[in-house]
Amino acid sequence: MNEEKVIILKTDRKIFEDIYFSGNQGSLLFSPTTKSKTIATIGAAVIVFIVFLLKDLLSKESVGILYFLSFIFLLCAIFLSVSVNKVSRWKKQVNHYLNVLEKCNVYEIRFDQNFFTVNIDGEKETSEWKDFEYFDSNNEFISLEGKYSYMFPRKAMSEKEYSFLKTRLKENIKQ
Repeated sequence: MNEEKVIILKTDRKIFEDIYFSGNQGSLLFSPTTKSKTIATIGAAVIVFIVFLLKDLLSKESVGILYFLSFIFLLCAIFLSVSVNKVSRWKKQVNHYLNVLEKCNVYEIRFDQNFFTVNIDGEKETSEWKDFEYFDSNNEFISLEGKYSYMFPRKAMSEKEYSFLKTRLKENIKQ
């Protein structure tokens, strides 16, 4: 394969949103990153509330339990807020990228035996095949990780192009 192959991708925002925000990925409290922390924080809040209601039944020596549980709740809330912030920043970056895609006229992938280039309206990112560390594909998209990371939806190209790209990636990326 010495010749350069070009795949032009459709820039329909909906195609990319369906993948980026699948499985509650964009939800601040119930994304895969934050769901367990949200549940732990709610659980800690319920326990603190119940112990607070029953504080009159505690002996003077046992009141420290309420302080300890309040501290645990505070820790849970801090961890949750850090995760929510992380998801919020990721969502902002994805939305910025989707806005760029929505306005672009050219979104293409070019590759040959040595190089892989992504061109979005003249902004080119070129990598050698050895720069990629990992690639994965499923029925919805192909993801590439390395010097630059990419996600190419299946619906953004023809079936023939998708299969061809997948085959070339398998051949050129050592996993």
